[in-house]
Amino acid sequence: MSLRYALLALLRVGPLSGYELQKEFSLSVGHVWHAPDSQIYPELRKMEAEKLIEGEEQPRGQRATRRVYHVTDAGDRAFLAWMQAPLEYARVRDPAHLRAAYLEATSPAAAREFLRRHIAQWERELAQWEGELLRIAEVSNPMLVRRLAVTEPQDRERTIAFKRFTYEGLVDRARVEISWAQRGLKLIDELEAAGGVTPDPSAARV
Repeated sequence: MSLRYALLALLRVGPLSGYELQKEFSLSVGHVWHAPDSQIYPELRKMEAEKLIEGEEQPRGQRATRRVYHVTDAGDRAFLAWMQAPLEYARVRDPAHLRAAYLEATSPAAAREFLRRHIAQWERELAQWEGELLRIAEVSNPMLVRRLAVTEPQDRERTIAFKRFTYEGLVDRARVEISWAQRGLKLIDELEAAGGVTPDPSAARV
């Protein structure tokens, strides 16, 4: 259900077409809530059916049209109610940490490769989120610029501060995951040196 509130957050800044929404999504809330086009467009149709948004056909060129979505009063109320409601946390489902719990069942080489890939993945995430922090500091993120354009002057610094706070948390998470995997590589070296790592996966038992 969080997808619809992410879409409402974007549309509360101003009307957007489905294509524009998808693009804005990937540049902003998509960093904290991944959703492919195959989920976004059906959700827009559901939201329109529930009167949270309304679509308007606008001319595009001589013959083509595009559908632009606006937030309704009901959609605005739904978003604000969601923001004030207690957050329901889902139980953890982490495939990387699940696999790490059973690395004794594979070879040291395969375990190291897994952890190096984990580090590489989170290094990419870290670079992206540090880049977002820079764009926030420079107020150059397109979505943030649009948001500030419709924000009262006295509320703009607060808007920037919460965006910065969000990405600082993502940066912290990436650094923790990188550090954890680096400790894992060190652990493999220590266990291998002590003869505690099974080189033959067929000899390991869960």
